[in-house]
Amino acid sequence: MNAPAPTEEDIRAIIVPLASLEGPLLPMLHALQDSYGHVPQTAVPVLADVLNLGRAEVHGVISFYHDFRDAPAGRHVLRICRAEACQSMGANSLAESTFRKLGISWHDTTRNGAVTVEPVYCLGLCACAPAVMLDDRVVGRVDDARMDKLLSEAGA
Repeated sequence: MNAPAPTEEDIRAIIVPLASLEGPLLPMLHALQDSYGHVPQTAVPVLADVLNLGRAEVHGVISFYHDFRDAPAGRHVLRICRAEACQSMGANSLAESTFRKLGISWHDTTRNGAVTVEPVYCLGLCACAPAVMLDDRVVGRVDDARMDKLLSEAGA
């Protein structure tokens, strides 16, 4: 069962202490995501009010940064590198075969809630491409067999 959406008071309790920071929107968004696993839609008007911004401005920042989610991620987050070095070494076909195995696409979560797949635009492992990141672990030279092992570890 899904948790109830946070109230305006819940959101204000998290963001108001950060309002005195210089450039407070990003720290506020990170704090919300740390608390809820995503940035709830109900936070957008509250952020806009507290920071005297338009809702569109707040939404624009949330949608610009790939790390902010509008729904909770799965228990594990699999990031597949989309940078040129990884693409040249087969990352696109690796991503497509992973999607077929999981029955999902970018930014989706498996039905069992085990894995969310997200793109990332460089993991710094260009010499060991293609690279992926499962939670906080970076793995290079990933082929279908290695991906199968990672997915199995994640419970997908």
